[in-house]
Amino acid sequence: MSIARQITPQLPSLRRFARLIAGSQASGDAHVAATLEALIADPEAFPKDMPHRQALYQVFLKLWSSADPDAKGAARPVLPGPERNLNAITPLARQAFLLRTVEGFTFDEVAGILNMPSETLDALLEQAGREIAEQVATDVLIIEDEPIIALDIEAMVQDLGHTVSGVARTHKEAIESVNQRQPGLVLADIHLADGSSGLDAVNEILNSINLPVIFITAYPERLLTGEKPEPAFLITKPFQADTVRATISQALFFDRRAGRRTVH
Repeated sequence: MSIARQITPQLPSLRRFARLIAGSQASGDAHVAATLEALIADPEAFPKDMPHRQALYQVFLKLWSSADPDAKGAARPVLPGPERNLNAITPLARQAFLLRTVEGFTFDEVAGILNMPSETLDALLEQAGREIAEQVATDVLIIEDEPIIALDIEAMVQDLGHTVSGVARTHKEAIESVNQRQPGLVLADIHLADGSSGLDAVNEILNSINLPVIFITAYPERLLTGEKPEPAFLITKPFQADTVRATISQALFFDRRAGRRTVH
């Protein structure tokens, strides 16, 4: 089977992961494109001794680390100019944590992808956990029309030390909530109770304030079309609690790196 046929089914999840660690659609997609170009140029770089998805992530992260001039044995940058924001490169501990919690790899699979002993991976995951626990708290607006899901998300947000500024079931309620209390992060569903759009609500919010947004949807394929601007942070329903926690932490990680002020 050709490499193209092996990796094509894995590309949507790799694009999601790339955006998550890069902090933007443009940078994440550019790193995925660089990975594919590298495999076309040198098919032997694709590991033959591990499952296809695991092997693809390993190749991607090797190229990702080569873009960091401080990385051990660094190669020339994968990407030029504005697509390569070295100050925002996700640290190794967070890469390990996201592979485990968001991408769903087992502990042994993560160790294989990162090519490290279990003791080192244990230490990295512990470090990532400490970083998340120390995350600066912010106010979070939840845009979700299903009450049970909204309650679950609210509990996760509060467990991380953040405050819920409001829970909105419609576009109108979301805008009213922002006008009453400006959040530092938005978690938004796409399809809302009255038939309105969470995407439209977010776009209206972003016209007046600049803040990170995480979309939570049962229909990720409607946002990941590759044909228009797509979200950097996307969670698929049904979701795991650790996935939500990890994505919130990563969105705020890049928000802090961008130097935006926390809203209280």
